[in-house]
Amino acid sequence: MENILDNPAWNALVSGNKHLGGGTDKVKYFTPEVSPFVALHQNTAQNLHLLDAAIPFDSPIGLITTTQLPIPDSWTLLQRVDGLQMVYDSVTEKPQTSLPIRPLTSADVPDMIALTQLTRPGPFSTRTIEFGHYEGIVDEGKLIAMSGQRLNPFSYAEVSAVCTHPDHLGKGYARQLISNQLYRIQQSEGIPFLHVRSDNKRAIQLYEAMNFTVRTEIYFYFIKRK
Repeated sequence: MENILDNPAWNALVSGNKHLGGGTDKVKYFTPEVSPFVALHQNTAQNLHLLDAAIPFDSPIGLITTTQLPIPDSWTLLQRVDGLQMVYDSVTEKPQTSLPIRPLTSADVPDMIALTQLTRPGPFSTRTIEFGHYEGIVDEGKLIAMSGQRLNPFSYAEVSAVCTHPDHLGKGYARQLISNQLYRIQQSEGIPFLHVRSDNKRAIQLYEAMNFTVRTEIYFYFIKRK
């Protein structure tokens, strides 16, 4: 089943995250306030031309692909982010902690946006929380660490938005929050995976120490209609 992860956004939009987007039989997209990601049935240069007619909004969009793609002239390439896709296939016991971790709600969204803008774990907007299962650590009224889930292609579930305020690094917050997500996913009979920037050496070392393994290189293209 691992070919599901070759096109994770498409497979999420036809399965576990179907309720958060729309599209056609060739092009799917998330509601922009949830996520900028769109998806093609097949990530080919020819299919990229379908985006112009199928995407009903003009805000920047993102494509996730395991192969490099030429971007058509009708689109402006804003950024390409090179990353790794990592999968977790160990077994996680129920995490134990004394940390003040709590579920995050819509009331926390402004603080979640502020933290993600500071730490840049990936796109996060006003309705991203609807992907679900967000938890965080609050210190003196300020959100200092969080994690959640994003793409849910069939039996896979993506650990996402893992971030810690720079003033609170090295305290084990990310490891604990990730462990909570791994346990939650496996209790639901899912398979955890995640994406990480290739240049984020600190995060990659943590994920490898937690027994994530690299499945493939992956590319994130952020583009905007001209």
